[in-house]
Amino acid sequence: MEKPLRILGIDPGTTVTGYGLVEVRDKKPVILHMGNITPKRYSDHYMRLKYLHERALHLVKEYRPDVMAIEAPFYGKNVQSMLKLGRGQGVLMAAALMFDVPIHEYAPLLVKQAITGMGRASKEQVAYFLQKVYDLKDMDKVLDETDAVAVAICHFIQMNKPQKSKAYKNWGDFVKKNPGKVK
Repeated sequence: MEKPLRILGIDPGTTVTGYGLVEVRDKKPVILHMGNITPKRYSDHYMRLKYLHERALHLVKEYRPDVMAIEAPFYGKNVQSMLKLGRGQGVLMAAALMFDVPIHEYAPLLVKQAITGMGRASKEQVAYFLQKVYDLKDMDKVLDETDAVAVAICHFIQMNKPQKSKAYKNWGDFVKKNPGKVK
């Protein structure tokens, strides 16, 4: 029996960071745990980053994920907020990299599309779909937690999508791109 794949999903934020641990068993995702990191008690941005990094290190040590799936920052109106979010995402990624955990980033639209079928779905709609499909009982969770689980499940879905084949313009192009296959 092959070892189940563990995916640590992250919805990054410097006020609240959601995380969700999903394990793939018999080719199906199973939600093992969800929670959040709340560095908002620190007023200093750099202390928040330190706290995020320490907690992320703890998560990686405790859950031993095979991969981290993290939501990519999206461009909003406030450039300063995006910069701070990017820094937060960076320290979270650094924690995974310290343990050689590969990282995959997913755009928010792709995550929502994967879970609800609608790229512009709200956080509440994502949570609702997860509740119905995965029979989540305790839905007084923070929406950042369900978003993190959604990122992990999005990674699972993306893993199982067939890769696009290489496009070749003509026979000469095929030969040029595959010299070892033609004698």
